[in-house]
Amino acid sequence: MARLQLFLGHVSSLLLLLAAVSHALRFDIAAVPQHTTHGRRCIRNFVSKDTLVVVTATVDGFQGDGMQVNMHITDASGNEYGKPKDIAGEKRVVFTSLADAAFDVCFDNYLTGSKYVENPSRHIELDIDIGADAKDWSAIQAQEKLKPVETELRRIEELVAEIVGEMDYLRIREQKLRDTNESTNTRVKWFGFGTTFLLIGLWAWQIMYLRAYFRSKHLI
Repeated sequence: MARLQLFLGHVSSLLLLLAAVSHALRFDIAAVPQHTTHGRRCIRNFVSKDTLVVVTATVDGFQGDGMQVNMHITDASGNEYGKPKDIAGEKRVVFTSLADAAFDVCFDNYLTGSKYVENPSRHIELDIDIGADAKDWSAIQAQEKLKPVETELRRIEELVAEIVGEMDYLRIREQKLRDTNESTNTRVKWFGFGTTFLLIGLWAWQIMYLRAYFRSKHLI
């Protein structure tokens, strides 16, 4: 049991490290005049349909300091998941994806009023948790009365299931792309054959026409 717990601890640490590398972002966004979008910063991620997503943004500064940070979350299918305004401190948006599509978390930082701002920028820390990483495993452990090892196994099981699901999705996409390529190649092949036969027919018609023309003029 001790070896199993040690192994699970190593696996858990590795998964947490990968999640931190993949999703934790820190950046500064400069403030721009209102009604402009050239200073917008967007982070894109892909999510499968009916997947839990937790977006946590921590913004420094305070409301009324001459800047206003707005966040907007949409996906490539046009679904909108949140549009909080004037963020200061921690802001969390929880949603369930409505489609297999990429979603964008965008930030705007606008100057407000006539107050002079010495350093017109805000620092943002963004954390995006998807699927099993987005669940509150402490609450699940308490609710279902699970042991720590059982909770860790449950979490790893769901992470593996997500990976398998993503692999199946990629396999289906690859199969569709392969079918599309084969269909395109077939159409291009028959188009090439048709063009060749058309050119041969046009060449034969031109020869026959010229022969008939020269004969009518008694040139041959």
